[in-house]
Amino acid sequence: VPNLQGPRYVSPVPSGGFVVSEECGDVKVFMSSRKLLCSLSSKYGHRFGNPAGVCVDTEGSILVADEQRRTVHLFPEHGAPICLVSTGLRRPAGIACSSSGHLFVADTVENCVKVFKYCVRPP
Repeated sequence: VPNLQGPRYVSPVPSGGFVVSEECGDVKVFMSSRKLLCSLSSKYGHRFGNPAGVCVDTEGSILVADEQRRTVHLFPEHGAPICLVSTGLRRPAGIACSSSGHLFVADTVENCVKVFKYCVRPP
């Protein structure tokens, strides 16, 4: 995939495509054909500080850790972005989410992984 501006983290999406964070302050979503589907900055009008870790949950929402802003945002397929974590992070880097609604955030300053519950699915 050419023409990325400092690619950092990458994660697959359920449709077969993938999402990539870039040092320039954007996150891009690609189709399985490697064609650009969208930029999260453009689609949502969201300004990133320094996007780092990315992952996609079971609902197809994209989660992004922002090292500079010390936050984690959720970008649903439809609707506005949601700030999931706004305090307690010093430098969030890699992130992952589980099918049970847990968010794992590697905090590189505190040398630990922090675990958050962000989604409770009814039985």
